[in-house]
Amino acid sequence: MMNALDAIRRRSSTRGYTPEPLTQDQLETLLHAGLQAPTATNRQEIHFTVLEGDSPVLREIEEEKNSLRGQVSPEHNFYYEAPAVIILSMERDFRWSPVDAGIAVENMALAAEALGLGSLIIGCIRDALLGEKREYFSGLLKLPKDYDFAIAIAVGHKAVTKEPHAYDMGGRVTYL
Repeated sequence: MMNALDAIRRRSSTRGYTPEPLTQDQLETLLHAGLQAPTATNRQEIHFTVLEGDSPVLREIEEEKNSLRGQVSPEHNFYYEAPAVIILSMERDFRWSPVDAGIAVENMALAAEALGLGSLIIGCIRDALLGEKREYFSGLLKLPKDYDFAIAIAVGHKAVTKEPHAYDMGGRVTYL
């Protein structure tokens, strides 16, 4: 397995997956990576909901997202046909939950890369899951009481690859 710095250097968003499902071991490794993420005051308030890529719940979320955006039939669904999608939800009134969810999803993305898998961190379904149908989707996803969508991640075997983004360290870092 690759080291953390190599996973950080190599990881990029995957927008194309093979139909091969994840093994239970791969899925549990990803979940442990998310669960092991630090949380403010060790609250451990992030909840993980695992869905297979052909889940009817994902189809409903896709339909609502498209409806809200006025899209009819995009080329790909929001998770690019990945065989697994993990929805991270957070305690609604804990001010650090969005940060904690971000840390957890990045742990999972790096773990996926270390396992040779692709991943895509997903925020585009936020309006669908927090809009008029918030309670409906919370029920479908079996979110804990007083929890809301935070972020999601699609994971699977890469069908396409792309280079990680280039960046300008000089323009984005200030030393004081």
